[in-house]
Amino acid sequence: MFLGDPVVSDVCAAVASAAVIFSLLQLWKETAKLGLDQKLNRKLVHISIGLVFMLGWPMFSSGHRGAIMAALTPGVNIFRMLLLGLGIWKDEATVKSMSRFGDHRELLKGPLYYALTVTLACAIYWRTSPIAIAAICNLCAGDGIADIVGRRFGKKKIPYNSDKSIAGSIAMALAGFLASVLFMHYFASFGYVRESWEMALGFLMVSLASAFVESLPISTRLDDNLTVTLTSILLGSLVF
Repeated sequence: MFLGDPVVSDVCAAVASAAVIFSLLQLWKETAKLGLDQKLNRKLVHISIGLVFMLGWPMFSSGHRGAIMAALTPGVNIFRMLLLGLGIWKDEATVKSMSRFGDHRELLKGPLYYALTVTLACAIYWRTSPIAIAAICNLCAGDGIADIVGRRFGKKKIPYNSDKSIAGSIAMALAGFLASVLFMHYFASFGYVRESWEMALGFLMVSLASAFVESLPISTRLDDNLTVTLTSILLGSLVF
């Protein structure tokens, strides 16, 4: 806590968290304007936002109020995605930094699911739950790294889905697992979780399952931001 009053402290933490996240979004918006490869820029947004947001969770108080106050930042982003995706708010640079083809309607799918996942994982599970860690790490680190690696080293495709590569799926499982273990250690240092080999094994199982589901054709037809999240939460509820 920053101050003696926990409510004031949470408000300060929420302002600080929002400032960091929206500054980071502004950075990626500027890189998009400068001509950074659109697919790479989009995935850097995808990887960084959720993980940086989760790093700030220790600023908030324990309990339900702290979780809700922390969830305000991605919660605001839900409405931002809706306004941009519906064309009510015009911001071409932001659309370019978050979409595959520069169509504002794309923000109503993957980016909106992303904001919903981070918000709900924070508000419902919070920092004492490995489910929140698994959901956000597999969505951000796992899915983001999978695309970057797959585009560069994914010549060998998965037999049941020519849109996905073996290299990308392996990278996703490894990145999601390693990020989960690092956040387990990070939160354990504050006393929020008790790190153990059993928890690490659970993270490995969830990351492997998420990578497999992401490789299925159904993830392409629906949206991997949705299928990866559901897999992480459902399996996480069983193993943790």
